[in-house]
Amino acid sequence: MGAMLLASNPQWGLAADGKGFCVFGFEIYFYAVFIVVGMVAAAALSALLMKRRNLSPDLIFLLFIVCIPSAIIGARLFSCITDPNLGIQRFFDFRDGGLSIIGGVVAGVTAGLVVCVVKKVNFLRAADCVVINILFAQALGRWGNFFNAEVYGGVVTDPSMQWFPLAVPIAPGMSGIDSFGAANVTWHYAFFFYEMLANLVGWALLFSAAWYWKKKPNGVFTCAYFVWYGIVRTIMEPLRDPSYILGHKVPASLVMSILFIVLGVACIGLLLFLNYRKEGALIGSKKGDPCGITEYLSPNKDEQPYFSKINMFGANYPPKPSKEELKRLKEEKKAQRAAEKQAEEAEHAEEDGQTVTAEIPERTEPHEEAKLQTEEPQAAAQPVAEAVQQTETKQESPKKTAKPKQAGGKTAPSGTAKPKSKQSAAKTGQTNQRNKPPKKD
Repeated sequence: MGAMLLASNPQWGLAADGKGFCVFGFEIYFYAVFIVVGMVAAAALSALLMKRRNLSPDLIFLLFIVCIPSAIIGARLFSCITDPNLGIQRFFDFRDGGLSIIGGVVAGVTAGLVVCVVKKVNFLRAADCVVINILFAQALGRWGNFFNAEVYGGVVTDPSMQWFPLAVPIAPGMSGIDSFGAANVTWHYAFFFYEMLANLVGWALLFSAAWYWKKKPNGVFTCAYFVWYGIVRTIMEPLRDPSYILGHKVPASLVMSILFIVLGVACIGLLLFLNYRKEGALIGSKKGDPCGITEYLSPNKDEQPYFSKINMFGANYPPKPSKEELKRLKEEKKAQRAAEKQAEEAEHAEEDGQTVTAEIPERTEPHEEAKLQTEEPQAAAQPVAEAVQQTETKQESPKKTAKPKQAGGKTAPSGTAKPKSKQSAAKTGQTNQRNKPPKKD
């Protein structure tokens, strides 16, 4: 059928192998289409659940940009390491097939953790809204395995059980669609379909629980995803056709699936234990707010939450303004930021100016420099001249001063006689009177 379509229109229609369709002669595989559709659907469901659980849906766009490429690289790397038919040297041969869901999950979740740390968003709250929707993407991606005629189980020998979707026909070198019309087909258990149903059931249970559950602790739904998917893969992996089991000697996917179960259960127990120590209860809180999603989280600090019927806490927020009001508020915030930026730049410029003034000496004009050069020697010579003048004055003054003469040619004693005190004068007068001879009558 594919060859017939290509004969009528070789640039368009189903590819010759029936595993894709052609656009301008370029084959696009159905496997890739289902993977991409699953990613987009998971992102949309995650944004819806974020809005429900009091988170900004804008966060999913950032996670989508970072986590999807990381998941593809991780899926390819894990497949190249564990698949004996590939090898790390064929890492860039994406069109030859080879993507491991387990490697993609590990790489994608790790990238999401880095984004949340950088944006300072609670990782467990964000992961509860995103990781569980990976099950939905995986369920759609399994239909890509159907078109590639892969991921099937053992042979179904009972003719009464050879019907789709219980079993799937496999013809060598043909796609899943073309195998239905082939003569030499072998019916196998349709493990891709079983895993698709199991993933859908798990997604429906976890999504419904996350839609209504709002109590602490956060992160339980993320851990529950790893437990659920680990159980599904642990059951399916040993029953697969051996050609689709990854691992050289040890089944790597089976080992990773068991690790998913163990780590998931252990992390749930740890979260409950930590919540009990902090809040006094395994679930909720006896000491404070029992809800784990009360705070509105957004990667944008200035984002204002508004009323929404979807949000479990939407009644706590004001109604969303009209488009004109939002535009006006946006312009006001923009103007305010510009004013704050200008004030900050002016403050920095003023500080820089003061620093430059303190460090750089004041510039003088040429004529002022000449005047300073003339005045500086004169100012330096003036103290020396004053010192010389004082020395000459001392040399010219007589060493001894002549004593003045009294009347009668006697020389007055040097110095100035100190005046006697009143008591000394009185004693002197009494002595003179005693020594004076008495008068004769």
